[in-house]
Amino acid sequence: MSEKIAEMIDHTLLKAEATKEQIIQLCKEAKEYKFASVCVNPTWVQTAYEQLKDTPEVKVCTVIGFPLGASASEVKAFETTKAIEDGATEVDMVINIGALKDKNDELVEADIKAVVEAAKGKALTKVIIETSLLTDEEKIRACKLAVQAGTDFVKTSTGFSTGGATVEDIRLMRETVGPDIGVKASGGVRDRQGALAMIEAGATRIGASAGIAIVNGGQSQSDY
Repeated sequence: MSEKIAEMIDHTLLKAEATKEQIIQLCKEAKEYKFASVCVNPTWVQTAYEQLKDTPEVKVCTVIGFPLGASASEVKAFETTKAIEDGATEVDMVINIGALKDKNDELVEADIKAVVEAAKGKALTKVIIETSLLTDEEKIRACKLAVQAGTDFVKTSTGFSTGGATVEDIRLMRETVGPDIGVKASGGVRDRQGALAMIEAGATRIGASAGIAIVNGGQSQSDY
């Protein structure tokens, strides 16, 4: 069971103060535990790729327009292209949250599509909707727009806002996107019990810095 959970975890280090030594250690842990991926900021993609190029089962994931989602769509697309050139095969992009709240669905969908198109055929796309800032109606709308734009996953949170993943949000997102789109729970998943609850609710990927604690049945105090 531990190995099955490990294969669903994006082993994450997105703190601004992360050092090269810490990124290398993250990659070593990912190889040892056979996590799905490491998730790092774009500046560390090349480093992670070099560490993992002989371990193809562990992917390199990065974040786009992170953590606010307020970059221009063209910038998000360029950031995606650059990350893929550097070795990323999964990209987690943050939606334009203000546009969603303004009910500017056309802009939100186009913003997501810019990243999806830049990644097409080269990397999986996960769309971070930042659930802690949204009403249920907005969560549903964001998920539907992400699916229409062609994403592979919808994802709860950046881990840098006012809250993280909840079982209720995962359940709502799964009901909205149906069985064929991935759902990633991230932000505040710190132990095995929490991870299993997310999986039971419909999550197919867990984003956490507490991957080792989750697999080993311990608990981490980290926020992400």
